[in-house]
Amino acid sequence: MKRQFRVFAVVAALVVSVPAFSQLHFGLKAGLNVTKVSLDKATVTDTDNRCGWFAGPMVEFTLPVVGLGMDAAVLYDNKSIGIETESGEKHENLSYIDIPLNFKYSIGIGNIAGVFVTTGPQFSFNVGDDKIFSDLSVTNVQGSVTDLGRKFELKKSEFSWNVGAGVKLLKHLQMAYNYNIAIGKTADMSVDLSTVTGVAGSAVQGKLKNNTHQISVAYLF
Repeated sequence: MKRQFRVFAVVAALVVSVPAFSQLHFGLKAGLNVTKVSLDKATVTDTDNRCGWFAGPMVEFTLPVVGLGMDAAVLYDNKSIGIETESGEKHENLSYIDIPLNFKYSIGIGNIAGVFVTTGPQFSFNVGDDKIFSDLSVTNVQGSVTDLGRKFELKKSEFSWNVGAGVKLLKHLQMAYNYNIAIGKTADMSVDLSTVTGVAGSAVQGKLKNNTHQISVAYLF
């Protein structure tokens, strides 16, 4: 977490050091996301794509260099993640405050339209429950349903990287696609396989990560 805050401090310092003659616009941003979970040691589950949403204020800097800029936002992000077991599909809603800080390069056609690409770090803070998928069960070797002994503990903060592109219309409206790539783990996983195999002490430790596709609309004032 200390390393994440150091990176955040450096990027934030770059933002506040933007010269006063740069253009500054505030706005609102909202959109939909599709989250895909990956397990580095998947045992008795498969993962599933799930849809969620996000919304919040944003700010855009246009730097005194042609085509270059930055944008930042503070977003409430409601992600839904799902896994499939033999007992059916299970899903959980995750609540985060996301702070994306993106570098932006734009090519415009006058004031009517333009296209842009973005990339930059994102810092996310868990504001919901820290335990997920605590009620899973499977059929053991004796043929009866038993608790899996599975534990997923969410990290308090996450560091990820954004890569995206979009269009600008009439200087105020922006529509974009973004892919958020998890750099660290989202949750620690612990599975007690003794309930499945009948062998005492057969536990598996692993990590859960989630990458997210995002479609957004923003309006700048």
